[in-house]
Amino acid sequence: MDGFRLHLAGDGKAERTVQSYLGDVKRFFAHLNPRQRPLSALCRADVTGFRAGMVRDGFKPATVNKAVNSLSCFCRYLKDRGILPEGAQVVDPKRDRVKVAAGSEGEVSVLATEQIITLLALAAKPATGQRNRLIVHLLLFTGVRVGELVGIRLKDLDPVAGILTVRGKGGKYREVPLRQDLADMVKEYLRGERAASRFAGSEHLLVTQRAPKMHRDAVNALLECMGHKLGFPLHPHQFRHTFCSTLVKRGVPLTTVAKLAGHAGVETTARFYVNTSREDKAAAVGLL
Repeated sequence: MDGFRLHLAGDGKAERTVQSYLGDVKRFFAHLNPRQRPLSALCRADVTGFRAGMVRDGFKPATVNKAVNSLSCFCRYLKDRGILPEGAQVVDPKRDRVKVAAGSEGEVSVLATEQIITLLALAAKPATGQRNRLIVHLLLFTGVRVGELVGIRLKDLDPVAGILTVRGKGGKYREVPLRQDLADMVKEYLRGERAASRFAGSEHLLVTQRAPKMHRDAVNALLECMGHKLGFPLHPHQFRHTFCSTLVKRGVPLTTVAKLAGHAGVETTARFYVNTSREDKAAAVGLL
């Protein structure tokens, strides 16, 4: 596994992606364990049996398909190392992925307009604090991932020009324009709470009372707390889904949304955000 870890890191995979791949392969190993066979003896039946077991155990199609992708990468690594013969057909991604009906593959959960209004009202209260208010607005109006959020450095921000430079997956950079009210909020935070922090000299934008860089778990805990107060669950990626879905619904070209979101291609944007939200489907059925 250490060799596979180094292989993934050498390919430029982010640490979180590496852990995801390793987790899938470890699950696969647990499936194979009773057989105690060498990796050189892997065959398609091992993969199809593993996949069938995941489906039987109730894993979502996206989770099963992610595992298939991980095993495909692992088998390529084994071939590169000479452990598996080059012509071995252990994983066939097209055949092994769970097929999902068109229109269902990209269902996302977005915040309803009423939820956004009540959330922003809560964020606006003085008790919320400048940093936490800024977090809500950054997530909602830039669409950044939680890892990208906590990774923002002061040098990534240009409040005057209203531009945020985001380092996304695979070390790719993108620029996201800031709304004027959000740019002003950044300035207020920098002059206020952050300037008074013991970690005012940190290179990172978001600091805590105990650390010069806010951890993603702290963001999750903040949103969970706010969700309890509001009466509906909140999680970081929900904000990203809301950001992209809102832009698409307002007629922003998919190419532009893809660039703002840092998607690898416009196909990803279309798959997740064109007429696929659960709320849209519920509204449609409600017309019956």
